[in-house]
Amino acid sequence: MSDAAPGGLADGVLFRPVRNGNAFEDTVARLLQTIRLGIVAPGGALPPERELAARFSVSRDTVRDAIKSLSDAGFLVARRGRYGGTFVSETLPTAAVPDAPPPTAAEIDDILGLRDILEVGAARAAAARELGATDRDLLWTRLAEVAVASVDDYRRLDSRLHLTIAELVGTPSLVSLVADNRTYVNQFLDGIPLLARNIQHSNEQHEAIVVAILTGSPERAADAMSEHLAGSAALLRAFLG
Repeated sequence: MSDAAPGGLADGVLFRPVRNGNAFEDTVARLLQTIRLGIVAPGGALPPERELAARFSVSRDTVRDAIKSLSDAGFLVARRGRYGGTFVSETLPTAAVPDAPPPTAAEIDDILGLRDILEVGAARAAAARELGATDRDLLWTRLAEVAVASVDDYRRLDSRLHLTIAELVGTPSLVSLVADNRTYVNQFLDGIPLLARNIQHSNEQHEAIVVAILTGSPERAADAMSEHLAGSAALLRAFLG
């Protein structure tokens, strides 16, 4: 999950085989999710077409068509030469769909309810594990990244921190579920402004979550994550409800 190229458990989950029957659509959706959640950062390189085809269990033509569609939409750029390949655009298109109807209260409750179950549980489970030096360094790095993130990059790096917490649990299916849920959450978040005071408060809560995980305090980690998610939920319901 570095800025230069994808890697780690989240990479393996998001680049897993797509479902049969909708290979093109699912390949586009999986690539877009990978971009939006920051698994491959702006300016970062995607794996080669042949590797993507093998990971997704689709043909190279399907991967090529999906990449072309996302390139036409402004999400990807192709570079030729020795260091060429397919790269995520430095500036991504606006996520919001102008004519999309606002989510209903029931839709918001459903997505946020699932988020609470998944992410509070992930924080508790991560804190209960004995983490090695590499995992501990990764978590501190993700915390530091989001703490100094610009407004434009905040949600991407915030997503990566939350995915990393799920990653540390060591259950690949959990990362997949959190990633899918976070994709919907980010669609909601794109519909509300980023407030400076909220960013400051979120960063304080992020630190409390990470410290609880690294000190092996499962209930403190769960409580800190629950408080953090409650703040986001309150803003979403206020702006979108």
